[in-house]
Amino acid sequence: METAVIRQTFLLAVTAAALAAPLAAQAQAQQAQPQAIELAGVRYEPTVQVANTKLVLNGAGIRYKAIFKVYTAGLYLTAKATTPEAVLATPGPRRMHITMLRDIDANELGKLFTRGMEQNTTRDDFMKSIAGTLKLSEVFSAKKKLVAGDSFYVDWTPGQGTVIVVNGKPANEPIKEPEFYSSLLKIWLGHSPADSGLKDALLGKTATGNGAGAGNN
Repeated sequence: METAVIRQTFLLAVTAAALAAPLAAQAQAQQAQPQAIELAGVRYEPTVQVANTKLVLNGAGIRYKAIFKVYTAGLYLTAKATTPEAVLATPGPRRMHITMLRDIDANELGKLFTRGMEQNTTRDDFMKSIAGTLKLSEVFSAKKKLVAGDSFYVDWTPGQGTVIVVNGKPANEPIKEPEFYSSLLKIWLGHSPADSGLKDALLGKTATGNGAGAGNN
């Protein structure tokens, strides 16, 4: 009698384990899949295509100026990275996608970006980025004003360069220097980032920036 009970208990345990294993595997697979992030009504899809390459959303957050939400930002890479060094070392295309949450003078934003690049890069790398920085300034000067809802993304494609796309339209010829894109990313990921909370968010450490900004960009 005891043997039959033990055998039945054993069979029930084996059956429960067999049923639980696929569910656990499915849950792990779902967690491994990149997830979309929505911030202040702006949705960042889990994946995008850049130069026929699938990129995954590394992280996204909100840039705060004091208590005001200025823009959202999402970083796409070929593989997840949790440190600035790993982001800069990631091969293949990259994308930084920004959507404005309030109106701002585009020329002023361009100047702030330039300042952020200068503050976060070595003098040598910044000098190598000068040509690209001038083109960036020209793009924002031509736009004059960015309003809430406007978006732009900056794509880096190896062998081609950096292209800035404003509201879906390419705004410049490719900027060839790889140092330019690295310097641009350091606005948000450098030692003196535009917003330290946004830095953590872009690195996938938090869901959104928290307004603890160190910079002015």
